[in-house]
Formats: sequence, C-alpha cells, structure tokens
Amino acid sequence: MTTQTLTPHRTSPADDRAFLGHPRGLAVLAATEGWVGFSLYGMQSLLVLYMSAQLLRPGHVEHVWGFGAFRSLIGLLMGPVTGVALAAAIMGLYSATIWATPILGGLLADRLLGRTRTIILGSVLMTAGHFLLAFDATFLIALACLITGLGCAGSLKAQVSGLYGPADTRRADAFQLYSLAVSIAVVVSPLVCGTLGEDYAWHWGFAAAGLGMLLGLLTYLGGRRWLPPEPVAGRVLHSVVAKTGLTRTDKRVLLVLAAMLPVLAMASVGNMEIFNGYLLWGQQNYALVFDGHTMPVSWLVSLDAFFGIGTLASSMLFWRWWGRHWRLPGEIVRIAGASVLLMLAPLILALASFQADGHKIGLGWGLAFHLVNDFGFSNFYPVGMALYARRAPRALGATVVNAFVLHLFLANLLVARLAGLVTQMSGTRFWLLHAALIGSATILLAAFALLFGRLLASPQDAA
Repeated sequence: MTTQTLTPHRTSPADDRAFLGHPRGLAVLAATEGWVGFSLYGMQSLLVLYMSAQLLRPGHVEHVWGFGAFRSLIGLLMGPVTGVALAAAIMGLYSATIWATPILGGLLADRLLGRTRTIILGSVLMTAGHFLLAFDATFLIALACLITGLGCAGSLKAQVSGLYGPADTRRADAFQLYSLAVSIAVVVSPLVCGTLGEDYAWHWGFAAAGLGMLLGLLTYLGGRRWLPPEPVAGRVLHSVVAKTGLTRTDKRVLLVLAAMLPVLAMASVGNMEIFNGYLLWGQQNYALVFDGHTMPVSWLVSLDAFFGIGTLASSMLFWRWWGRHWRLPGEIVRIAGASVLLMLAPLILALASFQADGHKIGLGWGLAFHLVNDFGFSNFYPVGMALYARRAPRALGATVVNAFVLHLFLANLLVARLAGLVTQMSGTRFWLLHAALIGSATILLAAFALLFGRLLASPQDAA
C-alpha cells in the first residue's frame, strides 16, 4: 500500500539531506507550538481559579453535563474531596492526562494517519475544546476535546527531530529554540487570557485561548511545504518495523528510558505545581495589591515564562561557550545537574513561608523562585526531549519522543495529590515536601548517569 507523504516533490535522498535543518521548517513548527502554548497555558492559568471561584459552586456545578458521575470517579481515584481540594484534584488529573495522551497520538501518527494528519486533527479538537469551555454545560466535553487534541498535536516534537540527522548536534539547540517559542507564548497568554478571565468574565479568557489555537492551525497549514519529509505510515511502516526489528542495544536503551520516566516525574513536581497549588497558595500568601489594584494571580504564570525566555537563551549561550572550550557533558549529566536547581526552587518558597510567620510574602521571593526554577527547567526539559528523540529507534521516533512527556503525566498525578494539601499544611512544610521529592530524584538521576551514561551517549561523547 502506498502512502502520501507531506512533501511528495522531494523524492531523492539528496533532496532530504538538503532539507535537513531547514530554518523555515523549524520556524513554522516553533510558531505553531507557540500558538498551541498560548491556548494551553492561557487556559491553564485560569482553570483551577475558575473552578474554585465559580464552576464548582452551587448555581453552576449543577449545569455541567455528567458532573455527578465524574465526581464519583474523582472520589474513587482521589478519595472524598470538596471545594479547593476538588478543584486541585480535577486540575491535577487534567494536567496529568494531557501528558499521557501524546503517546497514543504518537502511535496514531506512526502507524495510521501520519504526523501531519494527526497534528491537524489535534489542532481542530483543541480549537473546539477551548470554545466549548465558554459554557458551563460543556465543561467536561471541552476537557475531553483538549485532552485528545493535545495528544495528537504532540507529534509536532517528532517533526522537529525530523529536521536533523541522527548525529546532528543542532538538535538540542533546536529543541531549546522550540521551547523558547512556547515560553514567549506563555508570557503573553496569561496577560491576555488571565486578565480577560479574572477581571472581566472567565469565558472571555477561554474564548481568547480558542482564538489562539485557531491561529496555530492556520500557521501550520500555511507552512506545510517547509516541514520535514514524513515517514510512511500504516502497513508500510508496520512492515519496516517487522523487517528491521529492534536490536539488543535498542531494547536496552528503551528499558533505560522507560525506567527514567518516574524519576523525571519526581524532579518535575515543583515546576508542574505552578499551574495548580502554587496559584492557590500565591493567591492567599503573596502581597498582590499595588496602588490599590490587585494583580491577577494568573500573571505569575507570565512571570515564570518571562524568566523562562531569559534562562533558555542564556543556557543555550552558556553551553555553546562551554562547547568551544571543553567537551560537552552528556545529556543525562546535564539533566541531573538541572534537577539540583529544581530542588532549590521550592526551598526558596519554604524559607519565604517560614520568615513570613503568617504575614503576606513579598513578590521578591517569587522572583527568586521563578528564576531558579526556570534555570533548572530550561536545562531539564528540552535536553531530556533531545535525549529521547536522539536515542529513539527510527521506526518508533514519534512514539518515543511522545513517551518522554509521560513523565509530566506522572508528575501531575503527584501534583493532584500534593496540591490538595495546600490548605492543610503550612507553606513551609508544603514546599519542603516538594524539595524532598525532587532531591530524591536528583540522587537517582546521578545514579542513572553513572550506570547508563555510556549507553545513552551520543557518537561524539563516546568518541
């Protein structure tokens, strides 16, 4: 069976080699992911606040189609929760699920539809989901559309990897530039969606997120000619996998990458808490009133993304400078080092809570938290993504890249539990708990680097 590729006019290996690393292809994918990020993070900056302040209150929750059965399911998974804890549990489970479905989207892209059709399907579902959030009754339908759509859109990352050859060292830089586009979107989206939602009407904020996703879909469709040649899907791909199989080394690598996922999840809990318990904690503990005006707490997400742009750019410059003078550390070593910074970030909030002694906390502490956290995450997430993309067997490229984000699924399951403790524990104990989990992950990542560093090394590192 023949399968259409994305760009049928590129037929020779020479054409493909000339295409690799094309900057316009990276620009299209980064811009598309930027709009995806605008819609996703604009909505997420509002979701837990919207649920705790309006949707889950009497007069609204009764209008949500199917909420009774859904609440029973939450009770089975999380135990009896109400009020803020219920909002945190829903937010955590939603945030977890959106990082689990990309593995299914990767399989759909690799085995059936191809990456392009899968991404288009995901973008349409996400656009519909954001607009459906504008109505109380369709809340659960909207979440289902967003979860499914994000799973399909996750194949964008595999297309970034497809721009580069197996040993091309520009891949890590490309993923950092790709993440930079998301950071720019996250700076803007809470300012737009958060301000509309908190200061005017929640549904206006969600509608703005939907408009952003629509623009992302149009960007992707308009730039298709610059995207990488697409691996064939369906029976042809299945035949390739059956003939080539997986080597013994491939299987060992896949086992190690799978074993790392729960450890990466523990290291990510502090960063993932920013969209859940941190906003609820910040709403109660930060001094947010300036000249008589209360700053929307969702702007803290923009603050985090603003620092993220600077930390991503400075991290890229630092590693390029390092590479000119010394051999670059392996990706897994860089991930372990980044987790040390991720551990220090919640320790800052624990210290701030201790010294505040019940008083409001100045935003200076928040600035320090976001700066340290973002330096850590800038060297954690994109470098980890590059590692999984580079070591993925060719026939399972999209699947393995999307499997990397399963650690965020696991992290958000933890956050769903942890965020519910924000009203039950002191701020000091709450953030020390996060630091302890991340510290344990740091030790385990160092062990992975010692035991499996050579197995996961690039050709340059092994030379």
